[in-house]
Amino acid sequence: MQNAILTTNKLCKTFSSGGNQQHVLKNLDLEMLEGDFTVIMGPSGAGKSTLLYALSGMDKPTLGDVCFAGQEIGKLSNDKLAVFRRDNCGFVFQQMYLLDNMSILDNIMACGLLVSKNRKAVAERAKGLLLRLHLDETVWRKFPAQVSGGEAQRAAIARALINNPKIVFADEPTGALNSAYGEAVLDALTEVNQNGQSVIMVTHDIKSARRGNRILYLQDGVIRGECELGRYEGESGERHDRLNAFLSEMGW
Repeated sequence: MQNAILTTNKLCKTFSSGGNQQHVLKNLDLEMLEGDFTVIMGPSGAGKSTLLYALSGMDKPTLGDVCFAGQEIGKLSNDKLAVFRRDNCGFVFQQMYLLDNMSILDNIMACGLLVSKNRKAVAERAKGLLLRLHLDETVWRKFPAQVSGGEAQRAAIARALINNPKIVFADEPTGALNSAYGEAVLDALTEVNQNGQSVIMVTHDIKSARRGNRILYLQDGVIRGECELGRYEGESGERHDRLNAFLSEMGW
């Protein structure tokens, strides 16, 4: 039986600008289960990235609670919140945010050394992750500007996994990539999930969304609907049709 890893209670996020208030998230009650690959979809401006950042503790809600395994992360101090994210969360963004003056391997190790001072063990884990993500030794000593977009994004996934997070948060991870590189990144995230880690991904891309087993449709700050696709075992007509029918119902 799957346990809840993340829950929200009446989650709200409001931004103020020029004396006006914009209610981006409105009283969201959600439950994310361990081992799920959850995809958040919806039109531009729906609050998808805002929700992702609130769930991960990167941004604090205006009202309501986010609980990780029963712990209310909104009540943590900034220092404790940073430790929580370091120990439990991995992040993959559309922009890779790799450090230009460090090699691919050193970028990943730098995150690992925040948790462990055993440089040899961190190096071995980093190399193992890179190999698992189909990045061999010819890539390790290159700098980010010397590798392809798909290689850089897979390196960013390795960096997200170096501290063995319980959840990987991905915000439009294929948005800046061509189809071949995007497919490689989706394969990597799927493998991560199949190895037991939870993934929560924001995407506009239907093909990317089909990798998830649960699709949430966010619009105007509320969840309008959700679709269960089951575990991804490869592309199928049934999976394609079920998601397309759901999105059509949502007015996509």
